[in-house]
Amino acid sequence: MSKRALFLAPLLLSLAACAGTTKVMLSSPRPPVDPATVRVYTAVPPGAVQIAQLEAQSAVGFGTQGQTDAAMRRLKNEAAKLGANGVVLIGAGAGGRSPVGLSVGGGSYGGHVGGGIGIGIPTQQKQANGVAIYVPPGAEHAAEMAPATP
Repeated sequence: MSKRALFLAPLLLSLAACAGTTKVMLSSPRPPVDPATVRVYTAVPPGAVQIAQLEAQSAVGFGTQGQTDAAMRRLKNEAAKLGANGVVLIGAGAGGRSPVGLSVGGGSYGGHVGGGIGIGIPTQQKQANGVAIYVPPGAEHAAEMAPATP
């Protein structure tokens, strides 16, 4: 294995490890569901049960729409694991800069002098925040059919 590969492998693994989800449980989880069935809401529907607050982050990249989509997929996947069939989206967007920076160093030993410069590439993560919810069958339809109150 070359020296370059030995250097790049840990760097790539550390950048990929930055992606993930966190959760704060609000009630008991339910049996897992298929992530494809998880709907995204802008408000909590009547009769819904809140299961957990979720935060999902994409891997480090250059701030693309694909990263936002990845963060949303992680949010829905985590909700599905908790048995939620919906996620109330609180926000999605830039999650901050990655831990990449600029460094300068130098030194001497004996009659030898050395130095180096490292330049960081401006990268960022995307994140999505939401509340995993369970909407009972018919609860959403019943809310649509209810007469409006004057």
